[in-house]
Amino acid sequence: MAEEAKSGNAVWETIKTIVYALLIAGVFRTLFFQPFWIPSGSMKQTLLIGDFLFVNKMVYGYSYASCPSLIIPSVGLNIDAEDICGWMQGDNTRLLGGEPERGDVIVFRHPVTGRDYIKRLIGMPGDRIQLRQGQIILNGTAVPQQPDGVFTEIAEPQGPQRLRPRCSNGPVGIGGECEKNRLIETLPNGVSYDVLNIGNQGSDNTGIYTVPEGHYFFMGDNRDNSADSRLPQSAGGVGFVPYENLIGRADRIMFSSAGRSMLFFWTWRGDRFFKAVN
Repeated sequence: MAEEAKSGNAVWETIKTIVYALLIAGVFRTLFFQPFWIPSGSMKQTLLIGDFLFVNKMVYGYSYASCPSLIIPSVGLNIDAEDICGWMQGDNTRLLGGEPERGDVIVFRHPVTGRDYIKRLIGMPGDRIQLRQGQIILNGTAVPQQPDGVFTEIAEPQGPQRLRPRCSNGPVGIGGECEKNRLIETLPNGVSYDVLNIGNQGSDNTGIYTVPEGHYFFMGDNRDNSADSRLPQSAGGVGFVPYENLIGRADRIMFSSAGRSMLFFWTWRGDRFFKAVN
């Protein structure tokens, strides 16, 4: 009987330890930092497929979007932030709210699907934004772009989704060099970053977007391979993003995997450990 009691106590202690660990992890992820793994190439070359980073959730304060989602399709698990914190949604405000800065790389909830996206903040509330031949016209003034050579990568399937990169040097066979034209773009507040151009397409020339109050306009750095605020939500884009949908700012890449899983340590990129996100 004594041995059975000890065995029962050990099982109970193990259960309590797991529960406490999950609670601590949940609080940490809700209040401080959320892990994020880059699934697509929309932010190249700033962020590559397979980059693993932590999102700073303290910088903009907290809203319903700060609650974590737990989605694992393989086991049928789908717990969304709205399921936990939906009662906070709707007034487009934040607790301890801080204003984002133009040029921040931000993770946010898609206004319709609820999925997490990561893009660069280009337009603030009240801004007028247009693209002409791939150049941003911000409140009537062209945002400077300086040619900066060519971004090159291997034409091969990337990440768990096995996505093939698009190339400015035409269709490239497996193992060939895939090129994109690179430019340095500088926003009015002095924030500079690399953007990539593949070729002329419809999203390089747009009408004028006027950003509503309490909303933001986002774009991917890989301009010709990004579903962002240039496309309305009804067309599969992001549209304008409400303030309450911001999750946090991406500050630093912890490590990066060029393989199908971040667990394949032999595919980790040696030059991206603790790399700052600019």
